[in-house]
Amino acid sequence: MNYEALPDWERLPPEHHHSDVAGVDVDADDRVYLLTRNENRVFVYDRDGTFLTTWGDGVFTTPHGLTVAPDGTVYCVDCGDHTVRRFSQDGTLLQTIGTPGVPTDTGYRRGGKPVVHNVETVARPAGPFNGCTNLTVAPTGDLYVADGYGNCRVHRFTADGELITSWGGIGVGPGEFHLPHGIRATPGGRILVCDRENDRIQVFDLDGTYMTSWTDVQRPTDLAVDGDGLVYVSELWRPLGTASFTRGTTAVDLPGRVTVFDPAGNVVARWGAPGDFIAPHAIAVDSAGDVYVGEVTGTFGVAAGRVPASLGDHQLQKFVRAKAE
Repeated sequence: MNYEALPDWERLPPEHHHSDVAGVDVDADDRVYLLTRNENRVFVYDRDGTFLTTWGDGVFTTPHGLTVAPDGTVYCVDCGDHTVRRFSQDGTLLQTIGTPGVPTDTGYRRGGKPVVHNVETVARPAGPFNGCTNLTVAPTGDLYVADGYGNCRVHRFTADGELITSWGGIGVGPGEFHLPHGIRATPGGRILVCDRENDRIQVFDLDGTYMTSWTDVQRPTDLAVDGDGLVYVSELWRPLGTASFTRGTTAVDLPGRVTVFDPAGNVVARWGAPGDFIAPHAIAVDSAGDVYVGEVTGTFGVAAGRVPASLGDHQLQKFVRAKAE
């Protein structure tokens, strides 16, 4: 499985600009939805990159994750506003889960000088939400939300937004988290959770029972599953001298990358040399097997001083399978 980048896929209208693509997903017709920052809104494209529409202006605080549900509605997770919102395909607000602007009490605090990441200030798990990150829709129709930046939990809801249960605690053991970030339900009924700052993907059943962990990853941020059950994972850059809760301080620079796993957690493809990615944050795969990777270059790269402003337009890449010779 070899992939090639398709340059300049996104044809953004000249009157718009965004600095991050925090979320990306595709619908049943392979239309591509981007959840962006700077212009905090959703952009919609055909699979060839033709711009179709945009919506959501004035709604979001800190856009983080986007999921297109099987019924075609669009869930947007706002970590800055502690909410999940569900929209029609034309951007009509249908549902809000969580109280806008009101985080639950986990003891989380911003600022200071964390050893690894600010999530180490989370003192206790709590209910939804404090810095929620991503959502997935299970085959049953239930919703599962990763609640990671100010919490350490996964929350399960009915389709109507009623809380069923929550699980997770602080730490590195089974079922514990340091920043549950991406989350994806598989057709077979497993819940895959990117335990980002523990450098692993934890696997649960639909009731939240721990099954196993995949550890051949670095800072996993998001997941997508294709029709064959392959799992595509975006992995964030870990710069030289920064630390993990499970692996300590890295003595080498670890660039961002993409890894493809089979359903058992075996690596079947991987790419990402220095310079290929800056801040992979979101990933989607369409019916043809093309892969879309959104990057938070503005936040993680430019604003943090890791890359020059001239690289700020490095926000979205589309990859296509290379033809066998």
